[in-house]
Amino acid sequence: MSISQPTAPAVLSKEPVLAQVVSAVKAAVGRLTFSVSPRENLEKFRAYRWTRLDKFKYGTMFAIALFSIAVMGSPSFPGKLLIPALYIVALLIPLTSQLILPASPILLWLLLFYSCRFIDISARPHIWVSVLPTLETIWYGASISDILTRFGHPLLDVLAWIPYGVVHFAAPFIVAVLVFVFAPESSVKMFASAFGFMNLAGVLIQIAFPCAPPWYELREGLTPANYGMRGSPAGLARIDALFGGFVYTMGFSGAPVVFGAFPSLHAACATCESLFLSYFFPIKVSVGRWRLDTRILYWIYAFWLYWSTMYLMHHYLIDLVAGGCLATMSFYLCRTEQVREAMEERVAAMERDERARLGEPVDDALPLERFPFKTEEQTSSPEDAIFAIDEEAAPQDPAPHSERA
Repeated sequence: MSISQPTAPAVLSKEPVLAQVVSAVKAAVGRLTFSVSPRENLEKFRAYRWTRLDKFKYGTMFAIALFSIAVMGSPSFPGKLLIPALYIVALLIPLTSQLILPASPILLWLLLFYSCRFIDISARPHIWVSVLPTLETIWYGASISDILTRFGHPLLDVLAWIPYGVVHFAAPFIVAVLVFVFAPESSVKMFASAFGFMNLAGVLIQIAFPCAPPWYELREGLTPANYGMRGSPAGLARIDALFGGFVYTMGFSGAPVVFGAFPSLHAACATCESLFLSYFFPIKVSVGRWRLDTRILYWIYAFWLYWSTMYLMHHYLIDLVAGGCLATMSFYLCRTEQVREAMEERVAAMERDERARLGEPVDDALPLERFPFKTEEQTSSPEDAIFAIDEEAAPQDPAPHSERA
């Protein structure tokens, strides 16, 4: 990877923020390909050099996909073969493959999650009912979820419903769009991989280690559970009653994974999203005389959702800790060297801009960028270009000796 380094300080951008955002959106759209010729992707596939990591990753994904399709009962054979057929067609067309290929871990997670309901009961492991509340009491001295549910109120129900039942489903799309438009190139692939493999690993753990959530303990006590039992919306049933609906009652009652309390994928998703937003957008906003670090807002949302999962009786605190650890591990395992180096330069430029704003001395080794969403121009290849160079400020190559003579 080659990152161009300007040797002269760039001038602070005077372009309005809205204009820079529009410019960044245009640049992001310009990186997309609109070709529909399968030949291009076939040539790329033939020229691709497979590493051992690639073989392991895609081999494992293929095995999980094959298992999911095999156990799937609805649609039945041969109708379910339409799923891999559509996927292959989408990979062959460049227009769709640029979206489908990075999203493959997410699609595989959704496929496995849906197929869980069709796994034969005789092949499923024992359901652990008392493990989580016991560990909760040993590690934290009490069941935090049980304590939080003692103070119920319609206002608290709505406050818990907003992150758990609304924002949770929209947040991944919002983060993906922000990362695609404003973060360094290939960052959205990193997010899709981290988010998809995190959820995929979580569902595999839930299949291998099924545990009853807090609502089961409240409803059934510590009596043994079985796979014939239906799920429960728990605290979200009060939201259905409040708004006169039945969305959450139907959705959670027919959930493919009823005993999937550990780890909490709600907490994992919120942690993953907060990590990515904090990493790519460590922005400081002027609020009167104060400078607000937006990373505080990202993590306020995460902890808001942590509280809601326990208040609504869907998870224990230990489930949240496991989900947060899973998200953190996925973030660092999927972070590429290219993205890391790009963000080191971007953060350094933002810090220099902050020092310049405060009138402190700055180092001229890196350019100053007024706005962290500054559109980057390509300086080499589309895959390597990360930061723009001010061509007027960059030094010109010296003339050859023969010309000066």
